[in-house]
Amino acid sequence: MTDQPISTDALIIGAGPVGLFAIFELGLLDIKCHVVDILDKPGGQCAELYPEKPIYDIPALPEVSGQELTDRLLEQAKPFSPQYHFGHMVTGLERRPDGNFAVTTDGGLAFDAKVVVIAAGGGSFQPKKPPIPGIDAYEDSSVFYSVRKMEAFRGRDILIVGGGDSALDWTINLAPLANSLTLLHRRDQFRASPDSVNKMWALADEGKVTFRLGQVTGLKGEGGQLEAVTARGPDGEFEIACNTMLPFFGLTMKLGPVADWGLNLNENLLPVDTEKFETSEPGIFAIGDINWYPGKLKLILSGFHEAALMAQQAFRIVHPDERLVFQYTTSSTKLQKKLGVA
Repeated sequence: MTDQPISTDALIIGAGPVGLFAIFELGLLDIKCHVVDILDKPGGQCAELYPEKPIYDIPALPEVSGQELTDRLLEQAKPFSPQYHFGHMVTGLERRPDGNFAVTTDGGLAFDAKVVVIAAGGGSFQPKKPPIPGIDAYEDSSVFYSVRKMEAFRGRDILIVGGGDSALDWTINLAPLANSLTLLHRRDQFRASPDSVNKMWALADEGKVTFRLGQVTGLKGEGGQLEAVTARGPDGEFEIACNTMLPFFGLTMKLGPVADWGLNLNENLLPVDTEKFETSEPGIFAIGDINWYPGKLKLILSGFHEAALMAQQAFRIVHPDERLVFQYTTSSTKLQKKLGVA
């Protein structure tokens, strides 16, 4: 744990589209943000599950991919210099004696925040575990569901399992670092971008990656140290020597630690009022798919609206001695200066 907590006006939990737009709305009101997300990059469900899938209901953008929307929102938030902390899950949230919130993560970060904005979609995205007997004993020592630091995999004999974007991307990125790298998938068709697939086949042609058809059936090794896996393919069972396995079987949404924070829940969602989008705990807001109110629509554009109203109430908490003056970005020189366009 860090010695001194990171002090911030607002801590946003979740770096999906709604969380990213909240940075902009809060920034217009001089509220500085830190952002925490369990994933290793921004964009949430949009960027992780369908980065290239078109979205058709974002105002003024007849068609936009999940990744392009994420990139545009990051650019829009840039003038406010948010600080991002990826690969962290918030595990602790409690009110301090001074009224602020003490927030901790599983990666050892601690925050002192005046307000907390939960923009975690349907909860935290967590990896789907493959149904392999005894896999728990190898987790975090030789079986990993994400890559936080590439350098930790240098010189390893790596087996990557899966056929989606994550599996192909990490095959391409880790191949130069690995002693050996094998990609295992149940078929030779992939759910990844064509460019990534082409790059993987090129690495295979150069002998830098080995591709095998099949599915993992068992793990071999002692004391949490993997030595090999057994797999079953079209021609029967075979063995792959490896000391590191990265299974990428997709993600599942779980409410996770949010359920333990003492907030009122409605069917695993956080009820909010539609004036401030505050939860049952003053100073803790919920926007996007994780909240609930009568008439709620789980749309990105609804989350954008919620972020704008949330920011108005957050201002009153962060700057209690200042008067809130409503301004338009089209006509306010002050706001345009903040955006760097004046």
